[in-house]
Amino acid sequence: MDRAQKEALVDELGQIFTDSGVVVVSHYAGITVAEMQDFRARMREAGGSVRVAKNKLAKIALDGKPCESISGMLTGMTVMSYSEDPVAAAKVTNDYAKENDKLVILGGAMGETALDLAGVKAVAAMPSREELIASIVGCIGAPASNIAGAIGAPASNIASILETVEEKAA
Repeated sequence: MDRAQKEALVDELGQIFTDSGVVVVSHYAGITVAEMQDFRARMREAGGSVRVAKNKLAKIALDGKPCESISGMLTGMTVMSYSEDPVAAAKVTNDYAKENDKLVILGGAMGETALDLAGVKAVAAMPSREELIASIVGCIGAPASNIAGAIGAPASNIASILETVEEKAA
């Protein structure tokens, strides 16, 4: 890799560190190519990405970025998973680490907040952006359906009373 390629990689990594809602750092020693492809595919489905880069270049890219706190975790064979959604990358990485003992989560960063292993697991347990939107829409729609039911209930009750009176008269 020549100097221009390294500079381009540092710029790309810097953009990733700036734009990502969460970055999770893990060791991946012993993971096969097929397992890494599976991990990448799962991350892509969730809207995130996985990146393996030289630790030295990643540390240069981290300089002055909000998630600079993860630079101490970049030792050995590290892989970074990241996403704009502050929960997606942590959730996928945590789920994959439960299935595959070779992926060891070291920690991560959520903006300027450094996360240890427990922090990553706590973020992974949170609902994703889509789940939150769905629950908010459900909360907004519930009162409207309750009002519609309350408005329609008296008419329905009157109709059933009239039907009962009619049946008794007949």
